[in-house]
Amino acid sequence: MYARLLRKLSDGLAAAGIPYMVIGGQAVLLHGQPRATLDIDITLGVDVDAFGRVLDAAGRIGLGPIQEDPEAFARKTMVLPARDRDSGIRVDFIFSSLPYERQAIERAAIVPIEGVPVRFASVEDLVIHKMFAGRPRDLEDVRGVLVRHPECDREYVERWLAEFEATMRVPYRERFRKIVSNANG
Repeated sequence: MYARLLRKLSDGLAAAGIPYMVIGGQAVLLHGQPRATLDIDITLGVDVDAFGRVLDAAGRIGLGPIQEDPEAFARKTMVLPARDRDSGIRVDFIFSSLPYERQAIERAAIVPIEGVPVRFASVEDLVIHKMFAGRPRDLEDVRGVLVRHPECDREYVERWLAEFEATMRVPYRERFRKIVSNANG
């Protein structure tokens, strides 16, 4: 069910010329340790000014918006929540405008799913996204990813966490180092 929808998303976004990468639980299933996830999170390489293009692409893929006023919601939250009409699976399209997100999309790992290339966040960029989200589940996901991928480029991760720390005033690097220590021990 998820594989079919990921294929449809990849084909539909590519046809619309919208860069993207799969993040969240689906990327954790690829790079980390197994866990339950009920949705698909997609970071888009376009900002909310491309809302119409994204909504059109979503409709062609077979997704309908969840919110009553999806454009107003997207402009407020930078997210277009949608639901697949066939399976009922929720898909969150996350608009991006930061240089980091554009670079992360370019670095995405291309994984064939039933013959279709699907773009997933790299190990490092998944870790950064999860550190930024910072919920207990996200931090546990980071630990699982690091256990499975000890070759993770920690220097790259810390460089971007330092950038976010400077603007957000959150000790991302300290938290990351603690998780690294726990993953190695």
